[in-house]
Amino acid sequence: MRLTASDIYSYYRPSRCTLRPYLKHKGVAEAEPGAYVQLILRLGERHEQSHLASLGTFADLRGGSIEERQATTLAEIKKGASIIYQGVLKATESIKGLSCEVVGIPDFMIPQANGTYAIRDSKMSRRITEDDHPEILRQLRLYGWLYERNIGRAPAELQVHSGTGQLIDVVYDHGKSAWQCLHEIAVNVEADQEPYEPVGWSKCDDCGFKDRCWGLAEKTKDVALVEGVDQGLSIALRRMGIKTYPELLDKFNVESLSIVQKPHGAKMQRVGKKAESILRMATALARREEIIIEPPAVPRHENYVMFDLEGLPPQMDEIDKIYLWGMQVFGQKPGAFLPATSSFGEDGDREGWERFLTNSKAIFEEYGDIPFVHWASYEKTNLDKYVQRYGDEDGIAARVRTNLLDLLPITKRSVALPLPSYGLKVIEKYVGFKRTQEEYGGDWSMAKYIEAIETHDDKLRAQLMNEILTYNNEDLQATWAVLQWLLRK
Repeated sequence: MRLTASDIYSYYRPSRCTLRPYLKHKGVAEAEPGAYVQLILRLGERHEQSHLASLGTFADLRGGSIEERQATTLAEIKKGASIIYQGVLKATESIKGLSCEVVGIPDFMIPQANGTYAIRDSKMSRRITEDDHPEILRQLRLYGWLYERNIGRAPAELQVHSGTGQLIDVVYDHGKSAWQCLHEIAVNVEADQEPYEPVGWSKCDDCGFKDRCWGLAEKTKDVALVEGVDQGLSIALRRMGIKTYPELLDKFNVESLSIVQKPHGAKMQRVGKKAESILRMATALARREEIIIEPPAVPRHENYVMFDLEGLPPQMDEIDKIYLWGMQVFGQKPGAFLPATSSFGEDGDREGWERFLTNSKAIFEEYGDIPFVHWASYEKTNLDKYVQRYGDEDGIAARVRTNLLDLLPITKRSVALPLPSYGLKVIEKYVGFKRTQEEYGGDWSMAKYIEAIETHDDKLRAQLMNEILTYNNEDLQATWAVLQWLLRK
């Protein structure tokens, strides 16, 4: 068996999954990566090449077989003179009687004055921590272990050239954390049957095996499809012999499910009060029909503002950045789509915020205190962040916050749906809303925006921004469609 540092990445990204490395080793075909993933790959390659160009002369070890590259790498290390680009380190290790060839291909190996080498990888990520990117730390530590196995001494340093351009030191643990991960991968790959991994809507969203795994879960009526059954509970139920939601309904009532223990961090936790909701959701799935719980607690108004933000996470920018504050009034007196976009200059983030406040003020002047309807907590969280960042001199943001109306918890309290998720993109289809764009989504929007930042073609930039605006506008229309559906309950 050949294990690589890429197996560690597959284990953790886009989410931690024991099944993904297994499927890759078995040669199961993946879907083509989406626009966001493709963009990150392109930017990562450019980031790496830019750093390589800054290092001066180097030995380029790309091309050829793993064995040839390994031999050349060791020869270059013995010389101790050149920076090594894309060298290969490998070793053989036994895992539970399995002979495993372990291969690592660090981006850079840089000679040091004491005769050793520093090992460095170039990554687009800006936060190189155990919580944010455990796979990066484990990959570097695996490279260090391979270097030590081949050379007989530890590398001088392990470093990450991060997305900020900084060099981040990684503590060397002699490969311990990397081997814990590789051990699990190896055991799963050699198992007699495919390991079980619960599906999850956000967990599986960017995975190339999503369609394959979700199709199988739906076919088998996997208990993990039930809203409220998290990863830990899925595994706990499976250990009890409960694999499907019909079995869940057959074996449990509210009282008996409430005392089931599931992993919660390092401890165990009872299902508790969530049992009633879980069984109701399982019933909706089994019957393939919605169950009304209570009338939706939506305040009645003649008009409502639909409110939706598009933003970049901190690993893609210096800060959490909202690049589009989208709003539109719907109802008896509908208004125009009011997008407040960030400019591309140094003060663009502040300018986008100020445009949003201006648009909000205009809405209040025309409609008075009107609900700002959004889906989930993203809008509220970022509204608070931007008040802290830039202030709210006229109190407009505070007034928006007072008028926020989150439809997600209202929907969850009102109706159990025969769906695996309460995501807007899932429910909008359920209520019959149709979009005009074939490709869309939060990651898609980020990819388009980053492409707009990177391009020097004004015409292309305008086209990209128009596509983002269309997507955001249709998010607002979808939210309005769901609100109207709720008001009819």
